[in-house]
Amino acid sequence: MGTDLGSAVVLITGVMAAGKSTVAELLAGRLPRAAHVRGDVFRRMVVSGREELLPDETVEARVQLELRYRLSALVADEYASHGWTAVVQDIVLGEDLGRYVARVHTRPLYVVVLAPSTTTVHSREAERPKTGYGAGWTVEALGRALREETPRIGLWLDTSEQTPDRTVSSILDNLPTARVQAG
Repeated sequence: MGTDLGSAVVLITGVMAAGKSTVAELLAGRLPRAAHVRGDVFRRMVVSGREELLPDETVEARVQLELRYRLSALVADEYASHGWTAVVQDIVLGEDLGRYVARVHTRPLYVVVLAPSTTTVHSREAERPKTGYGAGWTVEALGRALREETPRIGLWLDTSEQTPDRTVSSILDNLPTARVQAG
């Protein structure tokens, strides 16, 4: 328990199977007072009427995604206002990343984008008990959205050759790069 970020928010984002959950949990565990805020929990709370976000996004799916992002940002801010470091983990790509950063009021805010190669993502997806891809999403399409449409905010890490522990160390070693300036 070396680094203490105090009242802060850390957003861990990337494509499905990039290692967000594992890295966020390990990072929170290496901090003295941290909460792991899983964005997908807010999606799963919708019991009826849920519309999944697909490449041909519907208005309702977008509304639900925006609600999910608002809720996770509010929860992260609330943890931080009480002295915790909130480690938020979710898929926040493209223009959504800048909007998410604007939703979080807490500073310091750190953004970490996990960007392993598509080959690595295919391999990790095959090893997972859950399936993220299918239903319209491919590793290549989501990878393109990450690399071509997502603004270069925060710390971007190619974690293809890194263990999750090494990735957490890279995050902690490069916090100044991950820090998002106000405004």
